Amino acid sequence: MRLSQFHLHTTKETPSDAELTSHRLMLRAGMIRKLASGLYIWSPLGLRVLRKVERIVREEMERAGAVEFQIPTIQPKELWETTGRWEKFGPQLLKIKDRKEQVFCYSPTAEEAAADFARQELSSYKQLPVNFFQIQSKFRDEIRPRFGVMRAREFLMKDAYSFHLHDECLVREYENMKSAYSRIFTRLGLDFRMVQADSGAIGGDASQEFHVIADSGEDALVFSTGSDYAANQEAAVAAAPGPRPAASEARRLVETPTQKTCEAVAALLGLGLERTVKSIAIMSEGGFVLALVRGDHDVNEIKLGKVAGLQGYRMASEAEIAAHLGSEPGFLGPLDPVLPIRIVADRDVAAMADFVIGANQAGRHIAGVNWGRDLPEPGTPGTDVADIRNAKEGDRAADGGQLKIARGIEVGHVFQLGRQYAQALNATVLDENGKAAVLAMGCYGIGISRIVAAAIEQNHDDAGIIWPEAMAPWQVVVCVINPKQDESVSAAAAGLLAELQAAGLDAALDDRGLRPGAMFADMELIGVPHRVVVSERGLAAGTFEYRSRRASEAESLDRQALLGRLTG
Repeated sequence: MRLSQFHLHTTKETPSDAELTSHRLMLRAGMIRKLASGLYIWSPLGLRVLRKVERIVREEMERAGAVEFQIPTIQPKELWETTGRWEKFGPQLLKIKDRKEQVFCYSPTAEEAAADFARQELSSYKQLPVNFFQIQSKFRDEIRPRFGVMRAREFLMKDAYSFHLHDECLVREYENMKSAYSRIFTRLGLDFRMVQADSGAIGGDASQEFHVIADSGEDALVFSTGSDYAANQEAAVAAAPGPRPAASEARRLVETPTQKTCEAVAALLGLGLERTVKSIAIMSEGGFVLALVRGDHDVNEIKLGKVAGLQGYRMASEAEIAAHLGSEPGFLGPLDPVLPIRIVADRDVAAMADFVIGANQAGRHIAGVNWGRDLPEPGTPGTDVADIRNAKEGDRAADGGQLKIARGIEVGHVFQLGRQYAQALNATVLDENGKAAVLAMGCYGIGISRIVAAAIEQNHDDAGIIWPEAMAPWQVVVCVINPKQDESVSAAAAGLLAELQAAGLDAALDDRGLRPGAMFADMELIGVPHRVVVSERGLAAGTFEYRSRRASEAESLDRQALLGRLTG
């Protein structure tokens, strides 16, 4: 390919709203152009990268035994109502009407449509197991699209759906997909980690995420130094606390006139923050609940919502707090409520002794509080114990190691969905005994367009992108320096291009006639892994100037050494 015949339009400046490095560099490299909020046109350059990711994903899915199909992006309301997600999915679901006033949505995911296809196509256990996948645009109406294609409203996704008669078969395919995903991200040259995850709006019995490790990642990944345990913070679990020490202090009321936070109270009393207890007032279907976590810990909203009876909880209003505790926020505690309340104590709080809580009186806290003596024993009726906090750096892990935290960008997610979608849509087959059996279902997604941005976040420098070779728009670009328009120089560059392509390399020729500085800056910006310069001086010496994108200096190589370097 000759770049004089290709659309390559780089820029030096980027819009002020480009916050992430990947967003800035994709705009500067001319890979994307904004059409509207959260909507981007992929240029020919960007599309070359996108297609390379897509090709590897498709190859590994087919290698794993999945077969490709295609679902419409526009899906009928009735399917989503049947599974209850028409309302549950929330405002991210873009709802539209056609000329006949029939209501549809622009697919953010396709579990319903895939299950509908299965109930029409699959009738016998002999057709199972089967895994269908597609690579298709999705749309989620993000309230605040940002970070370029990292959190765009429209994005390219690979989604796959497997169908099984037995749960054991679903687990095997789940493991098969995890292996396929590991091969995909390894081939793409990415530093990634697989972590335990929460299933979120998709649902299901088990799920794991694949994250590209990057300092700019939105997600906190928790991993152990003692094993390969890893989870996102929504699902991460620290080791259970040790036995509770015996009470050693008398309960006492302490004046805290302006101290409304655990940090301020601990400082006033000269105590460690881990000696205080934070009280979070919430309302559930069952009524008023006080969730308790240690002062140095944070509540994990996902875990809290999974406690029995707390699904769909909300924060309590000040009026509800006053009615049940007779106090104002900042001084709340579980002792002596005005009305009966339910207590949900984190495991670490249940293992505390001689701790500090709010007194339910403005300007006062209570120190020296103990379970059994001052509060009901955890685990007795009305006082539940659960893991409801975020794991944090330095926590002890269940495997004996220590928990560490890294940042990650989610690029893939696998789910064991079970039978919820198939049950709702009556997707059944006849089993070995001729009886109708509801299909078990798995779901496996990869954010193809997001991978492009995540790779840049992980691989860049001040000059621009540093593509892993498998993702680069070209593996090598031959740059021509020919100010005198010497035909021998042009012929040598064209000959080298042909030789590289014949050796199986994805190569291009930069014959745009730019000055060396501008040409080299473009190659660094767009992240080409290998740059070869053909010049009159080099030809006279029998060498080519070669530079790896990851090297600080160029080197002179003869033809044989150059080909060995690029093909070795």
